[in-house]
Amino acid sequence: MIPIRLLALDLDDTLLRSDLTISFRTRNAIRKAESQGVTVVLASSRAPASMEYFARLLGLNKRPGFLIANNGTVIQETDTGNLIFEIKIPPAAALMIFDMADAEGFAVQLYDDDILYISRTNEFAEYDQKITGLRQVVVENFRSMVASGCHRMLIPGDPMILSPLAKLLFTYTGNEAAIFTSKPYLLEVLPPEADKGNALALVAEKLSISRDAVLAVGDSMNDEAMLRWAGFPVAMVNGDDRIKEIASLVTEKSNDEDGVADVIERYILRSVHA
Repeated sequence: MIPIRLLALDLDDTLLRSDLTISFRTRNAIRKAESQGVTVVLASSRAPASMEYFARLLGLNKRPGFLIANNGTVIQETDTGNLIFEIKIPPAAALMIFDMADAEGFAVQLYDDDILYISRTNEFAEYDQKITGLRQVVVENFRSMVASGCHRMLIPGDPMILSPLAKLLFTYTGNEAAIFTSKPYLLEVLPPEADKGNALALVAEKLSISRDAVLAVGDSMNDEAMLRWAGFPVAMVNGDDRIKEIASLVTEKSNDEDGVADVIERYILRSVHA
């Protein structure tokens, strides 16, 4: 096995336990991997502001590392805060998607800095606010905000009616946007070229690291591109069965049982001393 030089970790249901904490064992394993020359990337659908707390908890604000945020639309250095990449949904596509979702009675959400902007109050936004810790603001003229450009749009709703909406939006936008279900109650809209896989490839290229030396861990379908690109893709045992099918390895332990730490200890730290 080629020594791992780049470690990419999804946050929710992967690195984070159900109570949104990171265990001492996991933090210790990550720091040991860094001490052996491994660069850490946190890759999430969360906005940068919602990821920075976990970066600080791991000490990445003091060491070189990267945040892949908004499912790959933003890449930021953890120690400097420098933005090294961003991409936005084409304005025409964003406006069309908002108008259609709004006409069908759905709320639309945007993340910007540490604020969750919503077009109308809804139970799913309340749940999202609890998970991310971001402040919620209802915007009266939400359409003008969309027109000014956005990295990512979210449409929350009942899973039974989100699927027909997704098909409708895809029919009208075609290749102008990537539309998928990130959680059963959440429809996600991204720029067509944006995903965690492309973002991880950009980080690896910046560091001159081959994909064979990249280990990525995830649990859901928004991790698919990242796992398909990484040389050593790992799926969480508590993850989506479709993700498990494309992974080279499925963890023996869940996110609540230090599954990430277990993988680091077995396949990064142990391989160094083998």
